Amino acid sequence: MPRNKSLYPATAFAALLLLAGCGSDTPVAPPPPDPCDARCDYIAMDSPVDRAALDARIEPLFSDPAQAETRALVIMRYGKPVAERYAPGYSADTPLISWSMEKSVTAVLIGMLVADGRLKLDDPAPIAEWQSPGDPRRNITLRHLLHMASGLDHTEGLDPADPGEIYDGDTVRMLFLDGADDMARYAESRPMEARAGEKFEYSSATTVILADIIARELTDSKNPRVRMEAVRRFAYGRLFEPLRMNSAKIEFDRAGTMIGGSIMHATARDWAKFGEFLRNGGSIGGAQLIPRKWIEFMRTPSPTNAVYGGHIWLNARAGADGLPILFPDEAPATAFAALGHLGQYVIVSPEQGLTVVRLGKTPDEGRQAARDQLGRIVNLFPVR
Repeated sequence: MPRNKSLYPATAFAALLLLAGCGSDTPVAPPPPDPCDARCDYIAMDSPVDRAALDARIEPLFSDPAQAETRALVIMRYGKPVAERYAPGYSADTPLISWSMEKSVTAVLIGMLVADGRLKLDDPAPIAEWQSPGDPRRNITLRHLLHMASGLDHTEGLDPADPGEIYDGDTVRMLFLDGADDMARYAESRPMEARAGEKFEYSSATTVILADIIARELTDSKNPRVRMEAVRRFAYGRLFEPLRMNSAKIEFDRAGTMIGGSIMHATARDWAKFGEFLRNGGSIGGAQLIPRKWIEFMRTPSPTNAVYGGHIWLNARAGADGLPILFPDEAPATAFAALGHLGQYVIVSPEQGLTVVRLGKTPDEGRQAARDQLGRIVNLFPVR
């Protein structure tokens, strides 16, 4: 649609306004903002908020160097697309990496096994290597693992400014160095540094333990291929296929354990489907794939961190370090999100009927700017 143009040049229009005001104390209203023309083609015509206002808040995600780089943005409201935009070189068909957003997917798969009666939240985690008498790891439950409070000596990452330290972090060692062939063995063999349930310690290694538990519950085999196929059938049959997340691809290590904490690929549209599934309390099209109580558990603050639930981040005012992870001043307290390294977001606000997906590659120094801009976008939408 072509841009609407005034009959007068901008300078002439301004002069007319000045002349109209001469000899009168009546204030002259400023000219209306430009209508949202072809640049807003990516925003639905029936958007529940002003298209120009929404475009003005989306644009910095793609053009502001401080927030670079956004590769995909999808906004859904009550299941209807509101906006969808991609950076050059990316499209609706481009699968993009989850990083830690996959942790929330792993938590849903664990919840399905709990619903099936195969696992219990407060039973000792079924890791045979932990069950020797006197082993303090016997006290670790699924609940502790889901709350990132196992007490295991896991360190997600060290100071990236010190190249000599970063390779000592558990995530790098587990994913790429000495733990890469059998990530679960690496994660499960770490000693305790605190009593189970006592300390919050965000850790991809913790989620790999949960992924190993999924495989152990689905098969007794230690054959990597058998383990891999058992988990793949379960994940696709129970979650991805019902949600029609056709692009979803999960990855495994050489021992056949799903890398459940960090490496999954899917398109932005499919990530939005996962967000909608969470927004609807674990249901799709009237079919309840997982009990609502499990989604409520995931959204309930953990005892050791007010901004973290059961493998999902919450919109609380302060976390363990006193800082919010999301944007409590911009969105309802009931909002939550799956988050990933380098600025991956699946933001869900049930009170606004909203799911916002932002995928990209934003270094740590730009994360706050990108996060704040997403908060401003969410803030545009009414609560009802």
